[in-house]
Amino acid sequence: MESLRLSAVWVFVFSVTCGISAASEVSFEADVAPILIKRCLECHQTSNVSGGLVLSHKQGMFEGGESGKVIDLDDSSESLILQHIEAGYMPPEQKGISQKLPDSEIQTLQQWVAAGAKWPQDRILDLYERTNEVRGGRDWWSLQPLERPQLPEIVTSGKVHPVDYFVQQALLQKDLKQAPVASDRHLIRRLNYDTLGLPPAFKEIVDYERDSSPDKWGKLVNDRLASLHFGEKWARHWLDLVRFAETSGYERDQTKPNAWKYRDWVVNAFNSDMPYNDFIVHQLAGDEISERDTQSLIATGFLRLGTWNDEPNDPEDYQYDRLEDLVHATSSAFLGMTVKCARCHDHKFDPIPQLDYYRMASTFWSGAIAARDRKYLGGPTSEELGMDEILGWTDITSSPSPLHLLKNGNRHQPLQEVMPASLTLVTSHQQEFTLPPENAKTTQRRLQLSKWIASTTNPLTSRVIVNRIWQGYFGAGLVRTPNNFGFTGDQPSHPELLDWLASELIDHNWSLKHIHRLILTSSTYRQSANNPLHQKYAQIDFANRFLWRANRKRLDAEGLRDAVLSSTGKIDLRLGGPSFKPSIQAAALEGLSRKGEAWTASPPEQQLRRSLYIFIQRSLAVPMMTTFDFADSTLPCGQRNATTVAPQALVLLNNAFIHQNAEQLAAKAIGDSPDGNQQIAIVYQSILGREPSGEETTASLAHVFRQAERFGTSREDQSSTPTSNDSAVTSLASLCVVLFNSNEFLYVD
Repeated sequence: MESLRLSAVWVFVFSVTCGISAASEVSFEADVAPILIKRCLECHQTSNVSGGLVLSHKQGMFEGGESGKVIDLDDSSESLILQHIEAGYMPPEQKGISQKLPDSEIQTLQQWVAAGAKWPQDRILDLYERTNEVRGGRDWWSLQPLERPQLPEIVTSGKVHPVDYFVQQALLQKDLKQAPVASDRHLIRRLNYDTLGLPPAFKEIVDYERDSSPDKWGKLVNDRLASLHFGEKWARHWLDLVRFAETSGYERDQTKPNAWKYRDWVVNAFNSDMPYNDFIVHQLAGDEISERDTQSLIATGFLRLGTWNDEPNDPEDYQYDRLEDLVHATSSAFLGMTVKCARCHDHKFDPIPQLDYYRMASTFWSGAIAARDRKYLGGPTSEELGMDEILGWTDITSSPSPLHLLKNGNRHQPLQEVMPASLTLVTSHQQEFTLPPENAKTTQRRLQLSKWIASTTNPLTSRVIVNRIWQGYFGAGLVRTPNNFGFTGDQPSHPELLDWLASELIDHNWSLKHIHRLILTSSTYRQSANNPLHQKYAQIDFANRFLWRANRKRLDAEGLRDAVLSSTGKIDLRLGGPSFKPSIQAAALEGLSRKGEAWTASPPEQQLRRSLYIFIQRSLAVPMMTTFDFADSTLPCGQRNATTVAPQALVLLNNAFIHQNAEQLAAKAIGDSPDGNQQIAIVYQSILGREPSGEETTASLAHVFRQAERFGTSREDQSSTPTSNDSAVTSLASLCVVLFNSNEFLYVD
């Protein structure tokens, strides 16, 4: 009897210690499985066995590991798994920080083991089966099938713009209201920079302000979308994504011949409104499509744009680095997922097992192994590609050697052979790739991958691209991490709007211009940057995630340079062709090992071209462009930085390019009119797109007179056109520099 009483006391003490009643029973599915998946499975699953212990199924748990059995059903307190967890040994420390389980989770496991560690016979745990606070599962929002939201009759009847419906619904929930419509001048300037990357001419602004037709905005939008400069502006967004540059990087930084043709292909694709699914297929597999031609081969330059080291320390290792570049560029640009993080181990945060990384990598394997020992900048020769003067990609064989999954990413530790297939993160959209026909010259793997990405049933593809378009117009996407739709990325601010736009894209034959037009014709896009209730609303939504005003945006590096050139009227707006090299001051070349050969500026007339056509050399970025946050071409860039730093002001005050164009504009103004007031007006019209106020005219004239005195001349004799070196030009040019430095010139609101 005494022993029975002691046993009962022990059970009572155990239950109290665990915070549970003796009669209660934990559920494996509801209570235990989530803990094992979240805390244990990363290191104790079949594909990654630490200590020989597998905790993904019942057999593995009861067999134990290298330290012996971990479950003792006779005396649960002797169970090794509990002892290690209670002591904080497991999970192990990370970077010196204890990962000990919370008491509540320890108590759940204690009770479960004490009750017999019941595990359903056929239940196999999956690391990514469900989302928890540690990582995302296959139930993550961005991986779910795309469902088109139903719109109310007020929207379908055309009484409310669909974009505005979703935005205003979110504003209503936060007790916010949109700002009033922006002025005509602000709207045309905003539209021009957003769609063309160029400022509107003063006459265009005046004509638009005087236009009283009710559909003038819609006509203006259609005109801008039809402009050939539209493709130039939006191609630059894409070139950031695909790490576009025209040299190889590393020490020699060799030129990639004809890389500029890929840039022009993107421009033409956007101008012609190539369906986005075709846009994807051409870049990944333009050499494998049935309608293969010169342009489709140029499109495969996407795969050749990365850096290339012709003297790696270990060519065999470097081969896998090249694969990583291809996987990363492809997955981040088209899918918004960081697949490269699974090269050495299962992804820490997203449902991408290491095997998936090698499945995707295997689609590029036939080209990568052929490029390993080649001096042709990591790709096929013209003979192998089938055409001359093209930087493109193709497989060298349709039967490449096997690609193996590598333990910890180490090529000296190969595991099983990997067969090419789609990623498994989208459970509703998985695909095994088939073997190519007997007479095929390539593996056809890239073609199958591209079609999997471009499928209407792939929920990531359309969501990612419409988010990028939204970001281009509002400065931030509906998902503010455009290259990361995974667990560590941002959640969508308007999930229904994102899915509606993605559905619209697919339903309209993947027309990107359709999405552009939808966004541009909304009142959300046309609202002012100044909301009368700004101070109040900023307390509720400081980051303006819910769009209660327009976001003020600084000109990007290209827009700034092009606007300066446009002000003089001498900008060269020809489309396409080889790139040019702008002049770079000698000081920027100091420290280069071969500075004499590093950069040879193009003739002055070529330097009047748009900034899109600047030659991008990885080892020597143009200083003015980098100062204003030009994208790093080493890795895919989904969103540029937008900094405000002192060197930007110094560039605008002292840069030779700024002063040269200021002097040209001043000379033009003086040549057009001998009247000082009119010269001031010409300068304002050319730079700011408006007339100066009376106060501005007075202050500007006073500034010019002071500068003229400094330069030793007066403003009395203006009857003849001075030369560019004349001090009269220099003094008026000083005013131009002031205006180039103004927020009104640098920012679009």
